[in-house]
Amino acid sequence: MPHDHHHHHGHHHHYDHHHPHNHNHSHDAEHLHSHMHDVDEAADLQVLAAQFIDGFVTAKDKTSYLKLAGVPFERPGKGGAKALKLVDVELTTDWQVGTASPSFGSRELSYLPFPGEMVRERTNMGLVYVSMDEKSVLDLRDFLAARKRDIET
Repeated sequence: MPHDHHHHHGHHHHYDHHHPHNHNHSHDAEHLHSHMHDVDEAADLQVLAAQFIDGFVTAKDKTSYLKLAGVPFERPGKGGAKALKLVDVELTTDWQVGTASPSFGSRELSYLPFPGEMVRERTNMGLVYVSMDEKSVLDLRDFLAARKRDIET
């Protein structure tokens, strides 16, 4: 069976596509831009998370995969610096089939079901840590966001 290579480049870091921004635009644009940047950031993280999960699922040695990715096996908890131990990796898949948001000035939700072709599958990973007295789930996207900040700073 030929080795399929498309899974292995989940690991090239896609962090360096920051486009040079021209900073001579007005403040309104700046405000809009920073909002767009958050949306961008979330989309970026979703892509990174998807690649990470893909890599994890296909990895023969999942423990090594997590170690290479820098996922902590022990985290600070109430009981001290290494109180929490990584015991489970959960994958959850959501299919977003609509949006519901508060409507202005009303108790009703403004609800928009999506047509079938707009439904998107999103898989997310939760890293489940336990200690003697607590259980904590680290959302993969939070882990990636923190790691991305470390890389960028």
